[in-house]
Amino acid sequence: MDKKDNTDIAFKTTGCTWLSSVSDQVGVPLDQVNFIACQVFGLAVAFWFRLCLNPQRNTPEVRHAVATIIGASFITFCFGWYAIHVFILVLACYGIMIKSNVNSVHRYTMIASVGYLTVCQVSRVFIFDYGILSTDFSGPLMIITQKITTLAFQVHDGMCRKQEELKDDQRRLAVHSKPSLLEYLSYNINFLSILVGPCSIYKDYIEFIKGQHVQHRLKRVKDSSSQQNGWDKVPEPSPVRAVINKLLVCACCLLWFFIITKAFPITYNVDPQFISEASFITRLAYALISVQAARPKFYFAWTLADAIHNAAGYGVSGVNERGEVSWDLISNVRIWEIETATSFKSFIDSWNIQTALWLKSVCYDRAPYYRMPLTFVLSAIWHGVYPGYYFTFITAIPITLAARSVRRNFREYFLSSPLLKICYDVVTWAATQLTVCYTVMPFLLLAVEPTMQYYRGKKKFKEANTGFILQA
Repeated sequence: MDKKDNTDIAFKTTGCTWLSSVSDQVGVPLDQVNFIACQVFGLAVAFWFRLCLNPQRNTPEVRHAVATIIGASFITFCFGWYAIHVFILVLACYGIMIKSNVNSVHRYTMIASVGYLTVCQVSRVFIFDYGILSTDFSGPLMIITQKITTLAFQVHDGMCRKQEELKDDQRRLAVHSKPSLLEYLSYNINFLSILVGPCSIYKDYIEFIKGQHVQHRLKRVKDSSSQQNGWDKVPEPSPVRAVINKLLVCACCLLWFFIITKAFPITYNVDPQFISEASFITRLAYALISVQAARPKFYFAWTLADAIHNAAGYGVSGVNERGEVSWDLISNVRIWEIETATSFKSFIDSWNIQTALWLKSVCYDRAPYYRMPLTFVLSAIWHGVYPGYYFTFITAIPITLAARSVRRNFREYFLSSPLLKICYDVVTWAATQLTVCYTVMPFLLLAVEPTMQYYRGKKKFKEANTGFILQA
């Protein structure tokens, strides 16, 4: 590779170019190769963190410091000097946390973090190729924005509001003292979640660092049962089985990516020759396949991140119906529920789960009016400045409202017999796939011009509207 190519790679990835030869050999962009390399290394470190740096033999301060240093190394490796934006945002918001009155700390933090994130996302449009989805420094900023705003609201709940004013979840998650600088840095920059998240609850993370996470979770299982089930006294369960299962899912997603995703690029939907020569049915079929083929890369990233958390001993949610410990506390995706969703809402509820919980906790549960529109607006702003994001989220508002109305008024008529229920499920599944395809396409195309090319033509709009009406 000549000097010019190396310079180009450094500009586009902004991070380390040590693995450029690997990128060339596998045909995957270097930014994604760096990301996968860090996550695979992070998986090994997570096992070491649980086994060798366990809380029985190490203080919380040591575990906080190690998690922070490794996380800082990861973002520096992946993004180079652009990682400075992560440190600026975290330190600035910690200053707000310490100096601000608890009456207003959540407002100041929200304005500062979302504002800085937006400025960075605007700048990246000019730094990187417009309309090209890349693994750049804005990804960690998006996760950190969720974390620092969530914590700010929880500090406000715990130190300012009266207990009777809080909802049950707010009362349980309220933080009653401001974190130290080390705790704040560790929560935001730890190697488990710095690259792709997900956002976790501050109190859960602190319990994990102190070695109290698993037993506290299992104690809740005991307390929620009237029987003496003894879950609070069992030895700490091993996450190995859960990690292996999730790594198998990752392997399948990676295989799907190389076989299917690369064969059905999303941009071919707006290829002028394809649009002019292919029939409407062909274009619709390709759109459905290409949108479905775009999902595995998200499945891979989120499932691998989940496995890393589990390998470190973090992520116990309780006990499932078979009496087995569940390691899905911070899972970000439910693949089976997505692929079999029979309503737009059930699809959304199973996709990017922790982001949905963040939107609910900082916006939907707190907005006095227009809760759903405001939540979709915040989601669009958080995702970035590409017009495609706003097309998607603006479209999603009436779809969600229409789906609620149809489901509430018509679903009961199809529950009288198993056959009718099966027919209803098949029709609503097909409608959901069409609706998701119509709604998500701008999100994947990003820019205005390809989005309008895709939507151009009355047939496409009629087909989309049919999906809206059928949606339940």
